[in-house]
Amino acid sequence: MNKTTVCKLCPRNCNAVRNENSGNGYCKMGTLPRIARVAPHIWEEPCISGTKGSGTIFFSGCVLSCVFCQNSKISSGGYGKSVTTEQLVDYIKKLESMGVHNINLVSPTPYIESIIECFERYKPSIPVVYNTGGYEKAETIKRLDGIVDIYLPDMKYINSDISLKYSKAADYFEYASEALKEMVRQTGKPQFDSDGIMTKGTIVRHLILPQNTHNSIEVLEWLDKTFGSDILISLMGQYIPLGNAGKYPEINRRITTREYNKVLDYLETTGLDGFVQELSSAKKSYIPDFDIEKL
Repeated sequence: MNKTTVCKLCPRNCNAVRNENSGNGYCKMGTLPRIARVAPHIWEEPCISGTKGSGTIFFSGCVLSCVFCQNSKISSGGYGKSVTTEQLVDYIKKLESMGVHNINLVSPTPYIESIIECFERYKPSIPVVYNTGGYEKAETIKRLDGIVDIYLPDMKYINSDISLKYSKAADYFEYASEALKEMVRQTGKPQFDSDGIMTKGTIVRHLILPQNTHNSIEVLEWLDKTFGSDILISLMGQYIPLGNAGKYPEINRRITTREYNKVLDYLETTGLDGFVQELSSAKKSYIPDFDIEKL
């Protein structure tokens, strides 16, 4: 029987009616996981990808609407294939058998119910990574306690005008900040194995946007004051004007060396530790290949 649910999983609070294969909520997804890629991934942070890759599962649908999204084919285009919980378990086992360092769930928020059921059926022997844009409800994240070992959220914005303009979420920081506190409460300080691969902890990503260095500095300042050494930071300079960025002239370009260095210089005044992405990484070749025929 095709079960129907009323969804309140994310900050959109749609109260959307969702069945297994379709939904009328913000993400437009059904309750069955819809996936667009399952493969080892080598372009995450070094302690996540390591030498054997991160076992990524890219989910379709998204609770944000970032105008510059590099994965719009799956985030808003609906590209992907619906799978059962049993099939999702099989994909996890397959990745695990390939020797990857972890199971990396990318944009999984619309499928929390199925994901919880999946890991109740099977918990891999390697860490589980929850890879998210950060726009989460803390009460939803609480349900993942004991399932997720590593959180990999974005902290995109503090200013509500900017988050409304570029991601249609004026309340982004309100929710993301509380969700992040819950993530760090669950994981504690970053932990690593003898090879330097993360086994537990939280890495917070921040993407520098053109003409928005003040936003970046505010984010870093808040992260430093709130968490300090309890998190790692991943400062990203990979911005490319994709998606609908062409409609916003101020961000319809790559970031400049001056913008990059301004944020990096501020980062070096904080107590935050982590990773800094080089400007040379702003290439389309780093965007994953989504091909459901390979699933």
